[in-house]
Amino acid sequence: MIGSIRKHSAWLWWIIAGLTIISFVYFMGQAPNRNGGGVRSTGNYGTIYGHTILAQDFQRAQAGFYLYYWMRNGQWPDKSAGFNRDDMDREVYIRLLLEQKAQKLGIKVGSDALVTAANDLLRSLGRNGQPIAMDKFQEQVLQPEGLGVADLQNFLRDELVVQQLIQVYGLPGVLVTPAEVAQLYDREHQEVSAQAVFFDASNYLAQVAVTPAAVAQFYTNNLAVYRLPDRVQVSYVFFNVTNYLSQAKAEWEKTNFTEYVNSVYAQYGASQFPDAKTPDEAKAKIRELLIRDRALRAARQQANDFANAVFAITPATPANLATYAKQKGLGAGVTAPFSANYGPEEFNAPAAFTKSAFQLSSDEPFAGPIPAADGVYVIALANQLPSSIPSLEQISARVTQDFREHSAVALAQSAGTNFYYTASVQIAAGKTFAQAAVANGQSPLVLPAFSLSTQELPELGERASLNQVKQAAFTTQPGRVSSFQATADGGFVLFLQQLLPVDTSRKSAELPQFTAQVRRARQSEAFNLWLQGEANRELRDTPFYAKATAGGTAKQP
Repeated sequence: MIGSIRKHSAWLWWIIAGLTIISFVYFMGQAPNRNGGGVRSTGNYGTIYGHTILAQDFQRAQAGFYLYYWMRNGQWPDKSAGFNRDDMDREVYIRLLLEQKAQKLGIKVGSDALVTAANDLLRSLGRNGQPIAMDKFQEQVLQPEGLGVADLQNFLRDELVVQQLIQVYGLPGVLVTPAEVAQLYDREHQEVSAQAVFFDASNYLAQVAVTPAAVAQFYTNNLAVYRLPDRVQVSYVFFNVTNYLSQAKAEWEKTNFTEYVNSVYAQYGASQFPDAKTPDEAKAKIRELLIRDRALRAARQQANDFANAVFAITPATPANLATYAKQKGLGAGVTAPFSANYGPEEFNAPAAFTKSAFQLSSDEPFAGPIPAADGVYVIALANQLPSSIPSLEQISARVTQDFREHSAVALAQSAGTNFYYTASVQIAAGKTFAQAAVANGQSPLVLPAFSLSTQELPELGERASLNQVKQAAFTTQPGRVSSFQATADGGFVLFLQQLLPVDTSRKSAELPQFTAQVRRARQSEAFNLWLQGEANRELRDTPFYAKATAGGTAKQP
């Protein structure tokens, strides 16, 4: 329902993403607690439509946004990578605006509609059309986030209200004529026949003259490309989950493990394991997950004990990690230098590993435990390497290869540009595109018929993007060649043979659905425009708007 926000000049432009899309969620996991996640109990929240926003208004709207986000993304906002407080606040204020507008219009939701929406939601999360029990939904989803059934009811009521607002303010978009829809269909589905000549840089590598002077000049002109970012090296001890699986399995076997697995399967079914073909296969996967989860907890506990012991050694030096690991019979490794963007090359480290590594210092040389999918890490600072530019002698092979490839692309693009002019003259003189291509030592590729709605054209391979080919085709007159279209590896010239007639029988069959799609898109566009204007005007008296327009310097509500 609520989309993202972007800025245009000094104004905020607000975009709504459309109706809610329900995502399934793994109930076996536990969501993070929302305490401290942005709910504010005091302060100035501003006004919307002259109505003073109270703390409870903000909290209610925030709870609604949390539920919306979870249903759309399958995770809570404060667990999502890259999500921040400003993202949440702006969405909350949009919800408050829509709520106030609905109240001004007297839009209300009946209890029957609310019950139906709740049942539809719980059924969408169930299996084989069977709804998830409300008490389980409350226990497994709402309570861990500090939410309750009242929050769910408010959220569903808001969703239904917004759908009515979309119908009201999106109405102008629905009023599209059949003739306009037919024209749009023809525009998107009319196919063209075309040929193309591709100029691939790989065909020109042999023509590149590689000299020391040319390579040196290329290196000098591209020093910024070869600058190495800040990098670090860390020593680490890894507590691999595989080392704890046998112990975890033995501990589970001391309990009523089979009965517990059966109860989990009975509660969640095989829907969480779509690859399982039988109930036994699903139960086997549940067993594996439970054993692995206990093994990971054991690995984390040992990593935590190890880290506490290392951190307690004085004086605190990075070498303490390897020294203590050796005493405990544990192996310690050292990574190659790595940057914040890519992480270690030796293994697939979690994002927290890289982030922690770049926070290490001589005063704080240790970090951990750092959980990963297959174990737990404890790390220590080994080396810090500031940004630098290697000398040409150090990276001569790389620079030479880059020079060859760059020069080959330039040669390919020059040949393509020359071919465009030559082919244009020859076609004007009566030759076909194929004849002009062959005369210039090129082989034309006959492309399958395609339209603006075509989703793929395998014949292109990686030589050009489909969108680039469409752009060239539908901006060129039939019987003429396009200008040379440059790509990263060369480019192409396209000859548009003709526009093909629209398949009337296919059009007749597809037009009803196409009409519905056009109307939905126009309705959304009309509603977006209305919301954009309302937000720009009505959110001026809110702390979030002040903060956004001041470049983030205003005090948060």
